[in-house]
Amino acid sequence: MAILKGQNFRVLTYDTVAAKFHCLGMATNCTVTLNGNTEDASTKDDVGMSAKPTVVSKSWQVQVDSLNVADAGAMLTAIKSLTPFTLLWDEVSTTDNQTPEEASLSRTGTAYLSDITFNFNDRENASKSLQFTGSGPLAAVTETPAFESISAGSYTKGQYVRLFLGSDNTTTPGKVIAAAKQLSLHISMSIEDATTKDTTGDWVVQEPTGLSYDISTSALMRGGDTISSAVAGQALSDVMDIYESSNPVKFQIANVSGDNNRTKGSVIVSGSVIITSLTLNGPNRQNADYSAQLNGYGAYTVGA
Repeated sequence: MAILKGQNFRVLTYDTVAAKFHCLGMATNCTVTLNGNTEDASTKDDVGMSAKPTVVSKSWQVQVDSLNVADAGAMLTAIKSLTPFTLLWDEVSTTDNQTPEEASLSRTGTAYLSDITFNFNDRENASKSLQFTGSGPLAAVTETPAFESISAGSYTKGQYVRLFLGSDNTTTPGKVIAAAKQLSLHISMSIEDATTKDTTGDWVVQEPTGLSYDISTSALMRGGDTISSAVAGQALSDVMDIYESSNPVKFQIANVSGDNNRTKGSVIVSGSVIITSLTLNGPNRQNADYSAQLNGYGAYTVGA
């Protein structure tokens, strides 16, 4: 029996419109975790001191890491809708690494997209990490599912996506963080165990209870930067002002182009944030920099 290569183990999502499964595109890693939640069933009738665990419930999670966040809008919409996905994992054909093979290990079930992290770092390929939390049972696949191949698409460099801030919670964001090095957007869904005595089987049932998001960014300090239409940079002093005001401001994360990658193009996500953490770093004989943590205020909007 041949050893199964990692690239031939894939996670697929069900497209309700096409009525077909397709692989999560440009994946660099996929991990399925199955948990048997146990309870010690030892009693006074047992001889000896050894525990006797028994499985009282079962749960599962799936994580997929991938390049290319061209589908960021779709993912942001999906987690915001609080609607579960139908997931499948399977061995796939070596001809395209996307065709399900109905392997003995393959299973399908319903899961919520419970956590996303988008990374847009300087001079690195943009990437995302998706966390799915299973709700309810898994079922063995009895026949090869219908599938649809997804084109590979194109790579998106991290420096072509930037964070723009407004001066308050009414002004459209127009100033980009100058000399940025790193940008990450993280969305998390709060999930609660909804298993009841009416639930069939021993699989844990989950239900969403809330959604939160935060942004982290870092940049080099730049003395003498000013805010103007020519520079369009967000100086350190302005980030300090936003932090000290303790008030929310409008933000946009957008694709960029032009000189210094500062010209705003299509907007990926927008909303309001509060700066909750600001760290200034001035190491000896190295570039001074700063990092900021911004927590979402209210709901975000996909696009502008």
